[in-house]
Amino acid sequence: MAAIDEIVFHQILAWHHFYDRSTPQVGLMSDGLLHAAELVMLVAGIFLLTDLARSGRLAAGHTWAGFLLGAGGFQVFDGVVNHKVLRLHQVRYDVENLMPYDLAWVGAGLLVIAVGLLVLWRAQRGRRSVAEGRG
Repeated sequence: MAAIDEIVFHQILAWHHFYDRSTPQVGLMSDGLLHAAELVMLVAGIFLLTDLARSGRLAAGHTWAGFLLGAGGFQVFDGVVNHKVLRLHQVRYDVENLMPYDLAWVGAGLLVIAVGLLVLWRAQRGRRSVAEGRG
């Protein structure tokens, strides 16, 4: 989710930087640091997934659930903590009312979390069925 945020909202739409409480140069540098950290985590995650797949321990349903829960969790954390508590940046500037943007931002994250919970529930249910000999 950090990659999507960085690419879409920081670069393409140019709505904000990761840290907007200083100069534009500092904002751009903060975007670069965010992008570097997000890229390192993405590559590490790919290596972990590859290792699980190679050893035959990769459960697709649980993997997708974890992906969705992490993405939604990042979105909600960013919207609540980074935007409102720490005030590092807002979703968008130069608008009269931020509330629709804030609601959409956090709401999207909550929706992704809900889908992740549904996927996790289905994966757990499928795993129980297999363990009980019904799958």
